[in-house]
Amino acid sequence: MPTAADTPLGPVEMMLIGFPENRFDGSILPTLGNLVDAGTVRLIDLVMVSKDLDGNVTALEIDGLDDVSGAFAELDGEVGELFSEEDLEVAGEQLAPNSSAALVLWENSWAAKLSSEIFDAGGAVLLHDRVPAEAVAAAFQSLPAG
Repeated sequence: MPTAADTPLGPVEMMLIGFPENRFDGSILPTLGNLVDAGTVRLIDLVMVSKDLDGNVTALEIDGLDDVSGAFAELDGEVGELFSEEDLEVAGEQLAPNSSAALVLWENSWAAKLSSEIFDAGGAVLLHDRVPAEAVAAAFQSLPAG
């Protein structure tokens, strides 16, 4: 019978963060680093994906990024080439020409204890979904005042 140690500790999420006109400058990395340092998330993989003006897509792991690799060096995690070619193709399809994106995979470590407790209690997560912030904001705005 499997134990909690045999299961992932927390939910794992993937996010594609776009930067039109290739304007990625690394300024989001300190905040990501703070989340890692606080134990909120565990960084699993991070790849930069770019599309040139002709629509050609390239992907580079952190260690291949000359201009911002120093900023990436500050991130603590077990980053390691987990994205498949298909993942990178899907990411590239989301990009407009002359743009780039950070494709990030992280574990929500803050949920590890809850995940373990659910599993140990014989439970299973039957539905887990992420609701975009824009949808939540719109729902709150549609509520009657008062």
